[in-house]
Amino acid sequence: MERYDLLYRLYDEFDTETLREYQDFVDLFPPVDSRVALDHWQDANDELDRRKEEIRTAFPSGGVFAEVAARADRESAFTALDLLTSYDRALNALVLDVDETLRSAGGTDNEIPRDTLHVLTEFHEAGVPIVICTGQTLENVKGFMIQGLGNEIVHSGKMSIVYEAGTGVFTPGHGSRTKQLLYEDLDEGVRSVFDEIRSRVLPDAPEEIRRGCHLQGNEFNVTLKPNFETGSDRAEAVIDSGVVYLLDLLGEAVATHVDGAGEEFPEHHTEDGGLDPGPAWARAFYADADPEVREVLETERETSSIGVDDVPDPVRALFERIDVAYYHADAAEIGSLELNKVAGVEAALDVLEIEDPFVLVMGDSKSDLRVMRWAEEHDTGIAAAPAHASTDVLEHVMDTDDLVFEKGQSASLLRTAFVMNLLARIE
Repeated sequence: MERYDLLYRLYDEFDTETLREYQDFVDLFPPVDSRVALDHWQDANDELDRRKEEIRTAFPSGGVFAEVAARADRESAFTALDLLTSYDRALNALVLDVDETLRSAGGTDNEIPRDTLHVLTEFHEAGVPIVICTGQTLENVKGFMIQGLGNEIVHSGKMSIVYEAGTGVFTPGHGSRTKQLLYEDLDEGVRSVFDEIRSRVLPDAPEEIRRGCHLQGNEFNVTLKPNFETGSDRAEAVIDSGVVYLLDLLGEAVATHVDGAGEEFPEHHTEDGGLDPGPAWARAFYADADPEVREVLETERETSSIGVDDVPDPVRALFERIDVAYYHADAAEIGSLELNKVAGVEAALDVLEIEDPFVLVMGDSKSDLRVMRWAEEHDTGIAAAPAHASTDVLEHVMDTDDLVFEKGQSASLLRTAFVMNLLARIE
């Protein structure tokens, strides 16, 4: 019988819903020092084994089908089989964003849910490497991953952390390749621009930004974070102002480092008054490059009166290597386009010795979208996103395999991926 026929039979003939409830109870039962509680857990575990044994004896490859039924409902199981049929291979790595993907502020107290952590542990035990791919600092990510998954998994040699959206890669257990500082490979011109911005970003900031933001402790990127609750009106206001401020700082720094640029081109003007050439160029260039940045400039009434064609070629060439990222009511950031998450993921997979990757990419923002597009273009994986992801991310995901999950429900999608790998064991 084909796998589809066997799967139909599994969900038609067995009480898989109750089986999953037993599996969840056994997997997620909190550690307690109580004989009554432990006896209850043991009873549930025995019943789980009994129900699985019924499936094991009823099917060829019955052990696989028992594990599938214990983890996925009918819809998820058939989604997993559709993916396997479409791509004809199992996943050999996970590439996972954290904030608003594995965990969601407001939905899970900003912690990675226990069921998500458990599925990640199962992937690890199955030998599938995990690449955490985030804009956060290395120390932050190491802390909560060790807290959630344990020191042994994080330092197993099968887990890598791409941090600050690709400026560095940390893969414990790999000797001299454990920590790679990818930003050190950038040329002096780009690094000097970032050095200047970092030295000025808080001292030169207007009072409302200086009081309303803090600088994230990055090794390379320059990231303003709000001193207010993420997503709140006050966070939105200060981050919107912060984007305009960072654009102007970037424009000034680039104009300084492009020989003669500030002298050769005269002052331009916005509708609200004079604007030096550097900021005018930056506002024009990034408004043209990013609709979200353009919308912020329009809302703040801070657009440039010049067009992108007025930006001098040497200035444009430097802008084209630098990214200005806007995360609504969450962050405003300047980073290198040469150090995006794709570069970090490629470096991580190389250290992990995954020569022919086929990965699950999960994320919510445009930095994750670059990895998703890389996976599609190179036939190296599939993409999934939470329902609250940015519009461009959702469009990409729905146009490919439609793997969209609800806020705080990353475990459900991870289980589907795990079941996909289980089904790949069936001849």
